[in-house]
Amino acid sequence: MSGAFVREAEGGEAYEDLPDRPISPHANLVTPEGSIWINHEIEALRLRLAEAQKVEDRAEISRVSRDLRYWSHRKSSAEVIPPSPDTSHVRFGSRVTFERDDGRRQTYRIVGEDEADPARGTIPYVSPLARALMGKEVGDMVPLTHGEAKIIKIE
Repeated sequence: MSGAFVREAEGGEAYEDLPDRPISPHANLVTPEGSIWINHEIEALRLRLAEAQKVEDRAEISRVSRDLRYWSHRKSSAEVIPPSPDTSHVRFGSRVTFERDDGRRQTYRIVGEDEADPARGTIPYVSPLARALMGKEVGDMVPLTHGEAKIIKIE
């Protein structure tokens, strides 16, 4: 390992000084649920940091401090977008059901980048699929990487 990434603490022991996590260049849009989740993440990290400091685990302190800096920045830059009662068009926060030309139906909610988990049915608003869906209405066709899909429902 390069000596540029290792710092010696006052006691002489070496530990990694981790680089900050990259911050997205896109606006930090979040749902109200995402804002709550960020707050929970910060609180959990503060508890982990306190534990690591108690046992003087320098590696854990470095990891948790990096994550705490990331989430604190994300909290300070978050733009909470309240849900819209208007479901006539797909927008940030919408849950969209569409049918692919092969007959498969899929449902995704469009959320902030940090909230997204496609396996759990959420996609980031900056993804190609979300961008293709934005502004569309029920019945509209949406081009996909492989084929197209028809919007069935917007919630």
